Amino acid sequence: MATARELGPLRGLAWSAVRRRRALLRRLGSAALDCAWVAAGRLDGFWEVSLQPWDKAAGVLLIEEAGGRVSDFAGGAHSLYELPILASNGHIHDAMLRVLDDATLVTISFGRR
Repeated sequence: MATARELGPLRGLAWSAVRRRRALLRRLGSAALDCAWVAAGRLDGFWEVSLQPWDKAAGVLLIEEAGGRVSDFAGGAHSLYELPILASNGHIHDAMLRVLDDATLVTISFGRR
């Protein structure tokens, strides 16, 4: 699994929740690359709490076209203009939702609805 970085209170909670499950985490430095690797099967999942639409638009399309799943942290439909994002190969999505639910993160919205 991958995330952009571990800094900040919201990211730190999610990072800790995943690490408690002994998951291997990667920080590649690019949300687009993280999503492309999920779509290609190199990573099982990706999450981030603070991305701009242009940081994730292409990656979301790649994941969905490859048969993966993209949602918010509550499992609802993801919008490019909503935060956060959870993306997976589809097989582990529900498990990732449970892990991130343990972190008690909030969904932050920005932009027009």
